[in-house]
Amino acid sequence: MEQRRLGKTQHMSSVLTFGGAALGQVSQTEADTAIELAIEHGVNHFDVAPTYGEAEVRLGPWMEKHHNEIFLGCKTTERSKARASESLQRSLERLRVDRFDLFQFHGVNDLETLNAVLSPGGALEAVLEAKEQGLVKYIGITGHRPFVQVEALNRFPFDTVLFPLNRVLAARRNDYSDFSILLDQAKQKDVGMLAIKAITKRPWQSPNHNYRTWYEPFDSQAEIDKSLWYVLSQGVTTAPMASDASLWPMLLDAAERFQPMNAEEQAVAVTEARRYQSIFPTA
Repeated sequence: MEQRRLGKTQHMSSVLTFGGAALGQVSQTEADTAIELAIEHGVNHFDVAPTYGEAEVRLGPWMEKHHNEIFLGCKTTERSKARASESLQRSLERLRVDRFDLFQFHGVNDLETLNAVLSPGGALEAVLEAKEQGLVKYIGITGHRPFVQVEALNRFPFDTVLFPLNRVLAARRNDYSDFSILLDQAKQKDVGMLAIKAITKRPWQSPNHNYRTWYEPFDSQAEIDKSLWYVLSQGVTTAPMASDASLWPMLLDAAERFQPMNAEEQAVAVTEARRYQSIFPTA
């Protein structure tokens, strides 16, 4: 599997990231199978969060033995210094590791939240202290609103940014989905880019869901190829895998056969996606 430089961290990340959300509601046996599959196919970047159910606990036995072989990113939704520090320490314990390669402020979707994180007494202070103590190597931010993340990159030298990017969003550009400015900003500042929701199709159309994803995913090999290849053709570093491991074999297959799309191929992929409703607000 291709590896790409994760911005100024210099880490060479696989173009697919292990999406820890897929382990939130599975047994340890199911988790072990998913972890083995990802590692066998060359996935070397893992992403997890305390909000992902039991994912940290499921990863713990593996991280305890194999952390040196894996770039481990974790997150917190806490905004104050004290609570972020507690969150970080708890995640270290649950994952059975003594440090994080990357620690991210999770779900920063408005300027008020960004201000809380970056202000005196905010979560950033806790993570900077953890970095001084050797508990964190790099610092990142995640969110769904491009203008908020652009502002974040202007106010602090984050090492990575995580955001949704897919061809349906590209077909319905608005405040939630036009990530072109963020892509440009991240490239200029040499920030590693993690693109989530790569194979998102639309909101679920019925109460019966076939997958453990909060959106309906593309689930044929041809459509997954087209969706993942579109995302990887935007210059991002890596794409976290969907939160249902049953989709991973097709994602891994697509990643291993990845061929960059030219401008015409991208335009076709986006045009075909205009029939689908965005998972985010349209205004």
